Amino acid sequence: MRYYSKKLQVVLSVLFLLIGYVCIAQEAKDSLREEKKLLPKVEHAEPLFNDLMRDLGARKGEAEFNMGFGVADHKHYNEYFGFIEYEWAVANRLGVEVEIPFSFNSKEKGIGNQMIPNNRIEGIKLATQYTFLVNEKAQTSMAVAYIHEFEMNYLKKLDGDGKFFTGMRMNPILVVAKKFNNFNAMVFGGPVFENTFDTGETHVLGTINASLLYVLPNSKNFIGIENNIDFKQDRFQYVLHPQIKVALLHNLAVGFVTGIPLSSYKEMKMDFLTRIIWEP
Repeated sequence: MRYYSKKLQVVLSVLFLLIGYVCIAQEAKDSLREEKKLLPKVEHAEPLFNDLMRDLGARKGEAEFNMGFGVADHKHYNEYFGFIEYEWAVANRLGVEVEIPFSFNSKEKGIGNQMIPNNRIEGIKLATQYTFLVNEKAQTSMAVAYIHEFEMNYLKKLDGDGKFFTGMRMNPILVVAKKFNNFNAMVFGGPVFENTFDTGETHVLGTINASLLYVLPNSKNFIGIENNIDFKQDRFQYVLHPQIKVALLHNLAVGFVTGIPLSSYKEMKMDFLTRIIWEP
């Protein structure tokens, strides 16, 4: 009887081991199938001052929360600016973004009665982006995007009969990104249509953003340069943004950006921005 009992224990042990092996093997196969289902994606480093609406080649469900705060030294006043934004991929390669930028200004001492801009929530930005090309072999991605911003009135004027929205900006964009080992190059830009509600006038401007970022091997940390060029009628504004990104956790990073104006008419001396990036 004891012989059969021991034999049964051995048989049951072997059976449980076989069942466990089959379960593990099946789980591995399912995991492999899930990996195969994932669309190809090239990991491009994004600039920090003007970032994209979502990663190029983003996969459904990916999301990111950004918060930034900075200070700009103008000729006659100091500007404290910031933003809150949330971006997510509603479908494979299709991302959307909502952003609320704001700015507060203070006079410098000894400038008399110089006029400075009033404090304001600058507007509500709604954007979408679709990656139509992902080439892993060439390490290249391309996308089209559209940004629509409703510009808000100054906070002081909202107390009276002032309109809540004063105008809107429409900005279609083409994005091209290329990786050269650890170097990441990205260029995006397009026309900007500014419409003022009071006058009904529409002005056509333009913007170009070009960046070159070096990503440290086996990390998400990078250092690089971002070039922001805005064409405004017969003038242009050129600001150089040296920057660095430090990954604190696998889903949390912080970026530091300095702005150096290069165009002669720009009355801003310098600015500084800190961006916090969290991927829930």
